[in-house]
Amino acid sequence: QVQLVESGGGLVQAGGSLRLSCAASERTFSRYSMGWFRQAPGKEREFVAAIRWSSGLRNYAVSVKGRFTISRDNDGNTVYLQMNSLKPEDTAIYYCAAQTAYGSASNPAQYDYWGQGTQVTVSS
Repeated sequence: QVQLVESGGGLVQAGGSLRLSCAASERTFSRYSMGWFRQAPGKEREFVAAIRWSSGLRNYAVSVKGRFTISRDNDGNTVYLQMNSLKPEDTAIYYCAAQTAYGSASNPAQYDYWGQGTQVTVSS
């Protein structure tokens, strides 16, 4: 069973930056995409960003495009989410997820593995 472990969340003022990391317990498991999702209190889990593992193609939610950047490191085991110009509405628990077969990058139901989540709080 692959485990995903997120880190890097915290409290930041509006306009600040945070970088989230997600490391997989198994380096060689087959992954089609890695994604970041978030869930605010009382709201459904929503797509933030995803990266196709082989091509590096990136997708972003409209609400974060231009402010957030998803990337991976050279050893292929860690995915990052650089978050700049943070807004109070970005406050949520952020989850890392792995998709092992072809599917929609923005649909959480098509991801197979999930991390435990990391809290991001942006104060105004």
